[in-house]
This record gives sequence, structure tokens and C-alpha cells, in this order.
Amino acid sequence: MLAAGPLLAPDARISRAVVRAVPDAVTERLADLGNVEVAVPVLLLAMAYAGRRSRRWRPALAAGLAMALVPALIVPLKEWTARPGPLEPWAAGYFPSGHTATSTVAYLGAALLLAPHARRPWPMAVALLLAGATAVGLVLRGFHWPLDVLASWLLCLPLLVGVGAVSRSTRGSSSRTPNLRTGPS
Repeated sequence: MLAAGPLLAPDARISRAVVRAVPDAVTERLADLGNVEVAVPVLLLAMAYAGRRSRRWRPALAAGLAMALVPALIVPLKEWTARPGPLEPWAAGYFPSGHTATSTVAYLGAALLLAPHARRPWPMAVALLLAGATAVGLVLRGFHWPLDVLASWLLCLPLLVGVGAVSRSTRGSSSRTPNLRTGPS
């Protein structure tokens, strides 16, 4: 169990200051945005839409792979650190936050898939709002420490960079690929 370090005291201090500062009914709903049953269907719909719309499935499959890698990345770290929760010191496995990782990869992955089809940057703005609301809900409700959330964001960054790279490489090659409507360039 990792129970020491220079960041743990400020983490606990911040948590004590903010936990239950907002009614539980609000923060629980925000935290629920990170549930698999809520976040993953959003990603699946974006994958289906983007794949069908562009007829290029590589970015959609990359986003699905990133989501599948979340538990493979998060669960071993939870078991290794065995960090107790802010309101449940007898329980372990709070670091890093699985709900934060799920919401981050699902919503930002969906935004990366939808961004090429949107006329404005709204998909990314909505995704950041949903992932941020999940994290805030988890911390304010006392389900996770702030560092649990921060660690999940940092762990998800390489997964999302990979999805973005596949999306960009597929878009870049699409300008050289003949289209049924436009024909060869």
C-alpha cells in the first residue's frame, strides 16, 4: 500500500475542504457520468456514427481499443496502490479513479471521432465538460481523492493521443483517396 509521500497531505487537505460542499444528490449524478453503463454507450454511438459516416473504421476501432485498455491500465494500479477512499478508510483500491478514466476515454474519444464531422468545436467542449463534471462529482461526493482523478487523466492521455493520431492519419489519407462523388483528384 502506498500511504506516504509529499502529495498525500495536500490531497487530504483539499478533499476535507470540498467533500460534501455540494448536496450528494447533485454530486452523485455527476459521478454517475463515469459509470460504464452511461459513458461507454456514448462512445459506441460515436464509433458507429463516425465509421458509417466516413466509411473509415480505423479511428472508431482505435477509440474502442482505448476504452478496452482502460481496465487493463487502471485495475492493476488500484490493486498495487490499495489506497483507501476519503470516506471509506477501511476500503482499498481508489487510486487511480476508474470512473474518471472511463468518462475521459469515452467522452473525449467520442469527441475525437465526431470532431471531423462537426462544423464547430462543440464535441470537444461537451466532452471536456462531461469528463470534468464526472471528476468534480467524484471528488465533491468523497468517492475519490483529487489525486485519484488527476492520475486517471494523466494515464488516459496516451490512449487519447493514440486515438487522435489514428484519426488524423486517416483524415490525411482521405484527401488522396478518390471519392464516389468527386472522383480522383
